[in-house]
Amino acid sequence: MDSDQRRSATPTRRGGSGQPRRADAERNIAAILAAAAGCFARDPQASMAEIAAAAGVGRVTLYAHFPSREALLGELMDRALREVTATVAAQELADSPADEALRTLLRSSWHLLDRNLRMLHAARRALPAETVVDRHADILATVEQLITRGQDEGVFRADLPAHWLVTSVYTLILAAGDQVESGRFTSAEALAALEATVASAVRPD
Repeated sequence: MDSDQRRSATPTRRGGSGQPRRADAERNIAAILAAAAGCFARDPQASMAEIAAAAGVGRVTLYAHFPSREALLGELMDRALREVTATVAAQELADSPADEALRTLLRSSWHLLDRNLRMLHAARRALPAETVVDRHADILATVEQLITRGQDEGVFRADLPAHWLVTSVYTLILAAGDQVESGRFTSAEALAALEATVASAVRPD
């Protein structure tokens, strides 16, 4: 019997409910992530004990799936950024001039980031800065492609390299989020300031 046949012949381990144990684990993970998102939205300093209680699981179960607060925040950040990447991809930015596409990207990204602002703020505090940047790699690659296209179209400045303009846009987005978190801006004010500042930063002289 080959390895595939042995795997198919091995019965799935089941709990007392008759459901595969993997399904129980997936339900626990979903409950933990939902509870963690809610806890961090209320308090960026939320503890693992608070999250376990909100999820209705024991701390042993929580740590079995997420061995640290950093691991849990990393997964929440990844989920939020995957949603941003998917939303941006659905905008079909290639069909618009680069300057219009950049405005669309900022607006669609901002609404999702604003919804997860406190969680992302907690993640940025808990995780190393280089790890946070690495987790943004996909969306930053999209921004760089867009800026490079804008430079080719003549609507974005070409006297500075695209990677520097990407870094500038990324930094401005983080700054806008910090302004909302500190109460200096409403979400709408932050988005308006972000759009105006990014447009000024990338506009040709």
